[in-house]
Order: sequence, then structure tokens, then C-alpha cells
Amino acid sequence: MPRIGELVAPRRMGTDFRWLLASSWTSNVGDGVALAAAPLLIASMTSSPILVASGAILQFLPWLVFGLHAGAIADRFDRRRLVMVANAARAVVLLALCAFLVTGVANIWIVLASAFLYGTAEVFVDTAGSTLLPMLLKPADLGLGNARLQAGFLVANQFAGPPLGAFLFAAGHAWPFLLEAVCVSLAVVLISRIARTPVPPRPSTGSGTAMAGPGAAMAGPEGDATGSAPGGAKVHTDIAEGLRWLWRNPPVRMLVLIILLFNVTWAAPWGVLVLYATEHLHMGAVGYGMLTTASAAGGLLATMSFGWLERHVSFAAMMRVCLSLEVVMHLAFALTTQGWLALLIMFVFGFYAFIWGTISTTVRQRLVPHELQGRVSSVNSVGVFGGMVIGQALGGVIAQAWGLTAPWWFAFAGAALTLLFVWRPISQIVSARPVLDEVQANEP
Repeated sequence: MPRIGELVAPRRMGTDFRWLLASSWTSNVGDGVALAAAPLLIASMTSSPILVASGAILQFLPWLVFGLHAGAIADRFDRRRLVMVANAARAVVLLALCAFLVTGVANIWIVLASAFLYGTAEVFVDTAGSTLLPMLLKPADLGLGNARLQAGFLVANQFAGPPLGAFLFAAGHAWPFLLEAVCVSLAVVLISRIARTPVPPRPSTGSGTAMAGPGAAMAGPEGDATGSAPGGAKVHTDIAEGLRWLWRNPPVRMLVLIILLFNVTWAAPWGVLVLYATEHLHMGAVGYGMLTTASAAGGLLATMSFGWLERHVSFAAMMRVCLSLEVVMHLAFALTTQGWLALLIMFVFGFYAFIWGTISTTVRQRLVPHELQGRVSSVNSVGVFGGMVIGQALGGVIAQAWGLTAPWWFAFAGAALTLLFVWRPISQIVSARPVLDEVQANEP
């Protein structure tokens, strides 16, 4: 019988992948703790839906300000070191917040400022981190690699972290953020153990169509990471190159657009979810944490089922089912008044959301050249978090004006219209993926 380590991270995927996986899982424990503790901290300082939604907005707003630059920088420098430095910055912000909380001088504005600074560092962590996997694994292993990262995210960030965060918050407001600082710091140590430093190829100064083989994207620890591109190309030139490539690649371009539109509708009610759970459903702080846990349980089932689904169901069918369930989920939340039913809805949400996440990430990584991974990933993330900022701002205003269920009705109508818009293009996206189809056909 194979050992648990071989089941989680097969030996063929390499030791470096295991260090990356360990670092990601450890960081996600801390992030999961804050997932429940941060909204509870803000809600303990204000009952304004707009200010509560602002906490999430200020954490994601940096994607709109720094996202594209982070992608260009990730394509120039040692990506592993960027993750380490940015995670260290996150730990500093968390320790400062703990100091403010312990001394009793923290207020809503300090907490919101901390959310913005933390989110800024997270932009560079997520952008550089998302490029490491396709540089460490063969294309055929990307689906499994993403599923393993998703599983860690689900167990640590969504399943175990939020209830622990709510429990620690009840014991003392600073405790969950102190634990998060420890986890993020440990993640820095773990990712530093990667033996081979992934250094991206030089950003090209041509048309943006150059392709690099997997071997060209890997250098030894002594590899040059100065970031000085040929011809003195500047960061904004690299950004423009990445945008041109994305515009000329219809499948990836449409995928980014779909993610943007659905995140606007998804984020509208999510920005005030803590108030919806505690005031509308009367679930309390622990019940609010359980909503995230229910989502993680559904997502964990999804990651375990993904291999079977990938072999038996087309990507187009899975994408349409996932987006259709998104519409139904918003309607169900708008109508329910029972906490137990909300937990069941969240379980279904977790299942289809992480199926979608694994598909979209794997497809993008297989289609994008190594030297453009950072820039295209950053554009995708700007779409994700830009949609969330817009949606959460709308959700806060809508909830303030019409009540806590109103954002769910807005999300239902918006998601339904978006689904009608993207239903046919989904087939075009799938049919334009010859490389992905070849990998799937060769899998057992």
C-alpha cells in the first residue's frame, strides 16, 4: 500500500514540489484563521455594512493598483525570492496589528489600513507563487498539482482555519493574527528549501509571441535574477507585451472576462456575509465560521473527485454546470432563513467552485508560455479581485439601502444574465485547446 506522502505528492513530481506544497499549506492555515477573525474584528468595531465591506475591499484593492506591475516583476526576478520577501512583509504587518490590539489603541481605521498593506504584500505573494507550479511540473501533472494545492487550501484555509480563527478571536482579538504571523513566517522557511530556483526567461521585447521550453525556465541557485531585460525594457513595456499576448489569445481572454463578470456578482453578497450570517440567519460568530467550513467540505469532495470527472466529463460541460449552479446558489441564499440550509448551500457552492477553480487555473497554465506566466496570471487576478472590489462596494451600498438579502437578489439577476452571455463562448474556449485535449487523451 503506498505511503501517504506518495499519495499526496507522487515522487515523480519532485522534492521541490513538496516544499512548495508544504509552504502553501502552512500559509493557508494562517490565512484561514484570518478569514473568520478579520471580518469579526471589523464587525466588533462598527455595524455599518459599508465599513464592513470596506475591510474586504481594502484588502483586494491593491490588485487594481499593483497587480499588473507584480506580474511584470514576477517575470523578471527570482519568483521564489519574491514570495519569500512578500510573505515576510505580511508577517510584519500582522505583528504590528497585534501590537495595536494588545495595547488597546487599535481602531477601525488602523484595521482598515492594515488590511490594505497586507493585501498589497499578498498581491506579490500570489502572483509570483502562481507561476512556480508550471515551472516545477510537467504539463501533464499540472491538473494533479493544482488539485493538491486546492486540497491544502480547502483543508487549511477553508475547513480548519475559520473555526479556529473564530475560537481564538473569542479568546482574545490579537491571538488569531499572531498565529497567522507565525504561519506566514514558517511558509517563508519552507519555500526557501526549494533546491532549484525558478528564474523566468528574460521578457522579450518583440511581439510577445516567443515561446520557451520548460528547461529554459529553470536556473540553479546562482542563476541571474537581476531583472535587467535586453534593450533596457521597462516594467510598463513588459506589461504591454503581456496584455497584447492576452488580447491575441481568445480562449484565455474569454476565460479572464468570465471570471471578472462572475466575481462582480459573487462578491456583492460576500462583502456583507458576516452580517448576513450573524444578523439575518442569527448563526453567531462560530456559525459564521461554519459557513466557510461547509464550503471547504464541499471543495474537498470536489478535489477528490476531480480526476474521475476529468476523465468522464468534458470541460465545457463542467464549466456550464458550475456557472449554472452559481446562479441557483444566489437564489437559494436570497430565499433561505435557516442556518442549517445555508450550510447545505455552502457545501454545494464549495463543490462546484473548486471544480471551476481547478479547471480554469490548469487551462491557463497549460496555454501560457513560461516567460508570460506572471503577467497573464496578474491580469487574471486583477479580473478576480477587481470584480470583487466592484461587487463588494455594490453589495455594501445595496445592503445599506435595501437590507441584507438584497445583495443576493442582485447577484442572482447578474449571474443569470452573465451565464446567458457566456454559454456559447464556453464551447469555443474548449475547442480552441488542442494542447489540453492532447494531455487529457493521454491520461489513464
